[in-house]
Amino acid sequence: MIDQLFAIRGVDVQNQENANSGLKRVLGPWALTALGIGSIIGTGIFVLTGQAAAEHAGPAIVLSFLLAGCICGFSALCYAEFSSMIPVAGSAYSYAYATMGELAAWFIGWNLVLEYGISISAVAVSWSSYFLSFMQHFGLSLPAQLANSPIVFADGHLSLTGAWFNLPAVLVVLLLTWVCYVGIREAAWLNNLIVALKVGVVLLVIVVGWHFVNPANWHPFIPPRSGTHYGWAGVFRGASVIFFAYVGFDAVTTASMEAKNPTRDMPFGIVLSLIICTLLYIAMSAVLTGMENYTRLGTDAPVVTALLHHPQLAWLRIVVEVGAIAGLGSVMLVMIVSQARIFFITARDGLLPPIFAKIHPRYRTPHLNTLITGAATALIGGLFPLDILGDLMSMGTIMGFMAVCVGILILRRTRPDLPRPFRVPWAPVTCTVGVLSTLGLLLTMGVRNWLLLGGWTAIGLLIYFSYGFRHSTLRTGITRQP
Repeated sequence: MIDQLFAIRGVDVQNQENANSGLKRVLGPWALTALGIGSIIGTGIFVLTGQAAAEHAGPAIVLSFLLAGCICGFSALCYAEFSSMIPVAGSAYSYAYATMGELAAWFIGWNLVLEYGISISAVAVSWSSYFLSFMQHFGLSLPAQLANSPIVFADGHLSLTGAWFNLPAVLVVLLLTWVCYVGIREAAWLNNLIVALKVGVVLLVIVVGWHFVNPANWHPFIPPRSGTHYGWAGVFRGASVIFFAYVGFDAVTTASMEAKNPTRDMPFGIVLSLIICTLLYIAMSAVLTGMENYTRLGTDAPVVTALLHHPQLAWLRIVVEVGAIAGLGSVMLVMIVSQARIFFITARDGLLPPIFAKIHPRYRTPHLNTLITGAATALIGGLFPLDILGDLMSMGTIMGFMAVCVGILILRRTRPDLPRPFRVPWAPVTCTVGVLSTLGLLLTMGVRNWLLLGGWTAIGLLIYFSYGFRHSTLRTGITRQP
């Protein structure tokens, strides 16, 4: 049994299965880059920038973004090499299956479910805050019972707020689920349009806001440590909190089966989207903390908070809210696409029931996965607040990144003969630094995060040993067709 837990689904086998996926190949290099930007630019800029500055890093949130971006850069290079060798939709799950075996692959895949699924819910909560703020311009509002999460984490325990559920968060997820249901081409077209809009808004805020920066707000750049806040420890904690804001570049790999030329275009989309977004994050965080004192940015809409401090920028508030509403929508769109394809590839390998491997006969999308993803994440987004969802999702993201760095090291030794259209430069050093840096971020996580991850892992192991282990196609020899 132990040997079976570490059984490997080889690169050649996965690539052969990839050729018969049944999905449409319609995405080129720029569409893949836009998918990455669409996923990365969202909560990180419009929400977490302010919250991480107020709670952890102060103006040094700039360093937190730089640190997180560099750490992600090591993982991005590893993702790029893997995606050029194994252009399948499973992302880190498929890469772990080819290097570390089935149990490790399931663990990583289960964390990807956490990463993408919770991301959708977390971003939906952020989207709701900006949408409700935008409605105020027209004298419209929702009852408090329908505009807030019924559960909050305060003073070390969960408590009820008296709200029923977050209605806007639920509705936006369901709407975007329908878009993803009808086709990847339609989803990619909508994402390209939104990406152009929100990048334009971000650049506008950076250019205009720079003229209203007060350098005094940057002092002290690294606030003195106070308890568990600020200081260099706060910079590192801030990096771990915002880490999931960079999740978009690995979401690109889940579209491998729909890329026109995945071995060439996947590395391009992964690396370019990460570079562009890291530069935007750093510039935006510098402007926001310069426009408003960092202690007042810990709101659900910190960009609006900074603009309200300057009455002459009232016009820009509306533009930002429109950009945030659209931008956060594209993040959810890409995450729904990614989550559905993780379910698809896992079910094709026999680790989930066959219903998850079905392809719509007309739209050629994993339609049932899309519906399941949309329904589940809409429910979670309607019930839970952003802070619980964000911390939990960061854990899953970091685990996946670490596994990919380890996988490259293993495959360089076990399969040096494999064609590698893209190669990680100085792989032993790059991958080792990637592993150690992600491990360092994990160590900054609090006890609550580890307890949540432990509970999630226990549920995943229960599913694997009760179903996946017995139905794995590695053991049954039965290949599931879409």
